[in-house]
Amino acid sequence: MAGMSTLGRPLEFDPDKAVDIAMEVFWCRGYETTSMTDLLDAMDLSKSSFYQTFGNKQQIFERCLKRYVDTLSTNMEKELNASRSGRSFIENMLDTIASTAEQEEGAKGCLMVNSANEFGQKDSVIATSLEDGLQLFTKVFIKAVKRAQSEGGISAGADPHVIVNYLHVSISGLRTMIKTGADKKSIKGTVTLILKALD
Repeated sequence: MAGMSTLGRPLEFDPDKAVDIAMEVFWCRGYETTSMTDLLDAMDLSKSSFYQTFGNKQQIFERCLKRYVDTLSTNMEKELNASRSGRSFIENMLDTIASTAEQEEGAKGCLMVNSANEFGQKDSVIATSLEDGLQLFTKVFIKAVKRAQSEGGISAGADPHVIVNYLHVSISGLRTMIKTGADKKSIKGTVTLILKALD
């Protein structure tokens, strides 16, 4: 009926799927070079539907970043619980990253690393989101390192927090190298050296 409010009408699309699509766009293109037209075309939404559901470009980016971090940290936790040892979890994670070299997946990089490189500290809200995400990953890695130490896979005398910082730096570096086109052989060689430092 003409003049009837649309606020009570059900959404004609799945917001969760729309966020996944937007996340893929940001992941491939970066925040700054992603336009509203890019998002609307990929999500197949009108401007009014987009703004009513997600707010603005930065708000949906923050939502995408949270979705990425939550999904990745949950999967890491599951993989750690299923791993035969804490050391094997770390080895498998680095090997998985190395396997993306010379692949389309590797060329995308990591949304967290990409965003940290793009934003740095110039946006306090996004910087906080990135820091929160890093803390979630740190929590899983601390559990893995402590487990590995109790199992004899990593020296018991090493500071777990120092080791985890080393892993963060190493993983960020690997992701960046892969994104810029490093070949699989050199990446696997680098992974071998990273793991040697944990002995």
